[in-house]
Amino acid sequence: MGPYLVGVDIGGTFTDCVVLDRDGRITATKSPSTPGNFADGMLGAMGVAAERLGLAFPEFCAQIKVLTHGTTVGTNSLIQRKGAKVGLITTRGHEDAIHIMRGSRGVNSRDIAKVVHYPESQKPDPIVPKRRIRGISERVDCFGEVVVPMDEAEVEAAARSLVADGCTAIAICFLWSFRHDAHERRAREIVRRVAPDVFVSCSVDIAPKWGEYERTAATVLNAYIGPVMSRYLSNLSEELRRNHYRQPLQIAQCGGGSVSLERAMESPLLTLDSGPVAGVTGSQYFGRLIGTKNVITTDMGGTSFDVGIIADGEPEYTFISNVIQYDYFLPKIDIEAIGAGGGSLASVDAFSGGLRVGPQSAGADPGPACYGKGNTTPTVTDADVVLGYIDPDNFLGGRIRLDRSRSVAAVQSVADQLGLPLMEAASGIAKIAEFKMADIIRKMTVEKGHDPRDFTLFAFGGAGPVHASVFGAELGVQKVIVPLREIASTWCAFGAASADILHVYEQVDIQGSPFDPGRINAVLDALREKADAQLARDGVPASRRRFTCALDMRHRGQINEVECVLATRSLRPSMLPALREQFFTRYEQLYGRNAAFREARLEIVTLRVRGTAVTPRPALPKAERLSSRVPKAARRPSRPVWWDGLKSRVDTPIYDGARLLPGNRVAGPCVVETAQTNVVVHPGRALRVDAWGNFEITFQETR
Repeated sequence: MGPYLVGVDIGGTFTDCVVLDRDGRITATKSPSTPGNFADGMLGAMGVAAERLGLAFPEFCAQIKVLTHGTTVGTNSLIQRKGAKVGLITTRGHEDAIHIMRGSRGVNSRDIAKVVHYPESQKPDPIVPKRRIRGISERVDCFGEVVVPMDEAEVEAAARSLVADGCTAIAICFLWSFRHDAHERRAREIVRRVAPDVFVSCSVDIAPKWGEYERTAATVLNAYIGPVMSRYLSNLSEELRRNHYRQPLQIAQCGGGSVSLERAMESPLLTLDSGPVAGVTGSQYFGRLIGTKNVITTDMGGTSFDVGIIADGEPEYTFISNVIQYDYFLPKIDIEAIGAGGGSLASVDAFSGGLRVGPQSAGADPGPACYGKGNTTPTVTDADVVLGYIDPDNFLGGRIRLDRSRSVAAVQSVADQLGLPLMEAASGIAKIAEFKMADIIRKMTVEKGHDPRDFTLFAFGGAGPVHASVFGAELGVQKVIVPLREIASTWCAFGAASADILHVYEQVDIQGSPFDPGRINAVLDALREKADAQLARDGVPASRRRFTCALDMRHRGQINEVECVLATRSLRPSMLPALREQFFTRYEQLYGRNAAFREARLEIVTLRVRGTAVTPRPALPKAERLSSRVPKAARRPSRPVWWDGLKSRVDTPIYDGARLLPGNRVAGPCVVETAQTNVVVHPGRALRVDAWGNFEITFQETR
């Protein structure tokens, strides 16, 4: 029983809850997400977990040791444009930086359709219109020297006019403030004195980096979602406390790990993509446990398909992110998402006559046609029902009954437009979604200098195990792992429950080689002091605090930076040759063999410290004995399933995944059903249950 580690992840369709007890037992539950008030969905999922454990909800909350929450509230506020009314205070003469943007307008190479049709693209609707931007007399040069002192009267006048205009949040971003932060901090004091109830966001707290546009965008985006996130998190915290939860609430963050409630309310931008990132965090922890260092993480839920990469035991990071076409600075685990989930809508393009799948989604309400809530457009889930991958009478362990006739009618409408038989149309919907997934994975791995054939693929989310057998084979990965059986459908919540506390601090200090270790160490020491102080405020004892230092380096005169992680907490002169070689190795991995110019001078641009505190995790059970004999109780009645490789419906073996034993091996074609998801094993593949209870899919021909 308790004390419990609890992780909750809110997705577009379902809210997942995972509970780990001190003996390593895992309880996983799902509840429909509640877009009107996401807290209801979170409390609902936790309530189902309490029932499973035989506890009243207040009794369950009282026994929780750590509760970590991954939330999409901030992301939804941005996508739906339901954030605060924001004003911006910046250096006079630089008011238009956020509107000028970059030449790409936020279009990147991973979305090839937008690149091909770039002339049709346009800038996003301004998140802060020009009439709510105020320029202030102040100037700091690139060396951090004050050229023009800040006019405090202008700051006060700007704050008053923005508040009078209805602004509930104010962003402050001055030129070169990351070299001299006094002006921004003083401006914040003035704004808070004038308007104590207004949310204030400073660039030196969010993105103290070189790059005026990206830094301004990060600051404004943080202000835009600040009031919404603050209300949501404070109300959620109060509701939990009313139900006897007494520990600090932790919030999953985009850099991996979690931050305190207070930190998340100050910097809500950290929570963007926190749910998918938690899936990578959980995969990193579990990969180390089972001895798998190279992992491609794939999370297919009802709305989206999210991909991450773990190479040699460490997740791949990005330091420039994009949301609603705005590029912004923030160190985060690199996650790429496409609109390819179970609820993705399938339609026939009116111009080309071709079949399209996504990115639009039926969401949680009305959901796929088989939910019977009024949607008549087919989704990927409807195709899965028609093909026989999903038993309508045993969806989510029988908790939801699906209407197969509605799925058939929806898919038939598309089949008639295409002039195809029903089954081929359903197979085409699934195949397009699967190949879109393979394509985005291939792009991500190659961009990071990796070959997908060197990786194991983790398939999770409610719909991931249904389709991973296809896109995994298309990529040529070593094998597909559906981690911990039915827990895979709530894997992001598992990742949140197993997340470490993490705080990331950065400082730009551009310096060319030959490097001065004393100068580097002085900056790292200052950053480490900040991280140490924050961990102390989190209540983490000194014995549990860990620090990792890194440097972003580049060829002098170039803009492409590479992160080099230091093996120690400080840089010694004897380590400089190894640091230089580390840069060249990573650079050539990213940009190609012999792409580095070894005779060139190098530059350090950004110095970074990650402060962590390891969350105590229970040991997960591992079977001591393996059995090759499949129990009779694991066999369910067979049913007809359409297999595209065979071009026919075949009476297919069905297995109860909860009753398969470690060591069991079954040959495809077959379907393994669990209470939360189904694992579809195509012909020519095999599924094995390993000692940890994972489902492993391999691609060798079976007889």
